[in-house]
Amino acid sequence: MYTVTQLAKRANISRTTLLYYEKEGLLTPALRADNGYRYYGEAEDKKLAAIVSYRAYGLSVASIATLLNEENALEQPQLLKEHFNQLEQEVAKLRQQQRAIVILLKAPDLLENEMVNKQRWVEIMIEAGFDEAAMVRWHQTFEKLEPEEHQKFLESLSIDAEEIKRIRTL
Repeated sequence: MYTVTQLAKRANISRTTLLYYEKEGLLTPALRADNGYRYYGEAEDKKLAAIVSYRAYGLSVASIATLLNEENALEQPQLLKEHFNQLEQEVAKLRQQQRAIVILLKAPDLLENEMVNKQRWVEIMIEAGFDEAAMVRWHQTFEKLEPEEHQKFLESLSIDAEEIKRIRTL
């Protein structure tokens, strides 16, 4: 039998994380002593290893609960396929961003000499595989993460103030 701390160390997670998994119903102790101490056996150790693996794959706690629930056996493959497709979309988005950066790296003088205007930037994005919706998401993400830098970037493309305002509120 393992204590909370011992089991957490075995799984290479914090004690707090293990208790969170218990609170969320993913893991329950095999035994709870009169003094309130929780004890876990080999079955819980294996279950925790599965939980930690699923988290490493990027699955949410709710998804893990579904995967661990044997009554949902029919939903499990579908849930994993959906997560796989979500990861594929994220990878595709990152690849688009990589292609845009590669294009800029091949012609760094474009940025340094302020030769990139709105039209050229759109051409670069299209060349990198972005469609209109992807460009909108790109601007939304830029605005969310770095609003001041987004403003400066749009100004560097010689875009007028009214259009910058429109783009920043997409």
